[in-house]
Amino acid sequence: MNAPAFPMPPQVQDAQLQLLAVLRDREGGDVDLLTLPWAEVEKKVVPLLGGAFSPERPEHLGVAMGICAAFAQRLGQETGAFWFPNRDTMEGASLGFPDALVTLSPFGEVVNALSRANLALLDEVSKTLRVQLAQVKFSGAPGTQRKLTPDQYMKLFDAGFVQLLVLDGKKAQEAWSSTPDKLSREIRDALSRAGKELPPELRQQLQAQLVGALDQLPRESALIDLAARGAVRLVELMAHVFATAKQSGSAPEEFWTQVIFPLLHVGAPATFPPLDEEELEAFKQGAEPLLLFLEVVPYATPAVEDGLLGEFGQEELKLPHEKLANVAPLRLVRAELGRLAQVLAAFDPAKTKGALQRFTAYLEEKSGTKARPSPEAEQMLEAALTVLKDLKAAMAEAPSEPMLCIRRVTEAEAASDAALAELRKLINGPRLILM
Repeated sequence: MNAPAFPMPPQVQDAQLQLLAVLRDREGGDVDLLTLPWAEVEKKVVPLLGGAFSPERPEHLGVAMGICAAFAQRLGQETGAFWFPNRDTMEGASLGFPDALVTLSPFGEVVNALSRANLALLDEVSKTLRVQLAQVKFSGAPGTQRKLTPDQYMKLFDAGFVQLLVLDGKKAQEAWSSTPDKLSREIRDALSRAGKELPPELRQQLQAQLVGALDQLPRESALIDLAARGAVRLVELMAHVFATAKQSGSAPEEFWTQVIFPLLHVGAPATFPPLDEEELEAFKQGAEPLLLFLEVVPYATPAVEDGLLGEFGQEELKLPHEKLANVAPLRLVRAELGRLAQVLAAFDPAKTKGALQRFTAYLEEKSGTKARPSPEAEQMLEAALTVLKDLKAAMAEAPSEPMLCIRRVTEAEAASDAALAELRKLINGPRLILM
């Protein structure tokens, strides 16, 4: 089998190199973590721990991360496993498998084995995986002959997209206090009234994903009380389905950090700072005026550049509900509304676009070079301005008890948001059957 096809996360690779270096110094030679039996590996790392393994100790986690790298490499050799980005895990990635839609956190398995003082448990994990993969491979199910790729896993499991929601706080509390049975009935009723705006295939998909998941939970417990019992994603999703009043579009996290929020805070300056030779040369070589605009022009309004998304300081972030305090990782985080609402109220997309046009002319004048038309840059600008327009409208039309939330979603979830918006209209709309 081939080695993992996706690059090993840098933090995992660094931990592996550090562990190998420490073991080399201690043992007086290289230690092969890819072939040595796990029980023997454990004997060599126990002295490094200096006692029982504790996930509370950073140095112990460093050892676990180094072993995690070796475990992942072994699975790559045995099964073709590959790394793919997954921000829900401590190592920032998970393992996927080409022959079946199965994910694994090798770090989590290593921590579990070390906590039980039995690293040989990793052999049992490998054996279970091989059986599971073989069952899928030889099941003859449609599509099992097509190899899955890291990109496909990333779209399904990595919450790399972000959108901002303005929730109706009262409706959010009502949804969280409701039972799964009640929420399931409301969604089923709404879907039964769906018209042509929600095609049958999407209706069936929502029925399976939402109603199916709710029906598996205890019927009479409040939904929020089930968050710590594995239902945190449904807790977050039901708030979106039942309580979102307005929302922005979804965009990759990096796009928010590097383009959307910087564009908001640069605004529409009347003048521009002097350009140095490096900036002018970059423009001559084809650098996008938009990116130079965001890099060169100072912010007109302040932002928390080292905060979440380059916008929200730690003191501005809080839990959507107090009962989510010990649940991690959260994909729905509440943020202070006031400061961002003020900046958005003063933001004028047309003026910002005009300022960028003037900046481009400024670049052309100072460099003696005409800008090169770029459809990609134009699409980037329009996408950022659209998100900011949506967000500005969401703030302006906020309900009486607004709750601003940052929602992380996978690319696949972002693609399904239009269907959720239609479902929300049905839930909040008149109880009439549409033909």
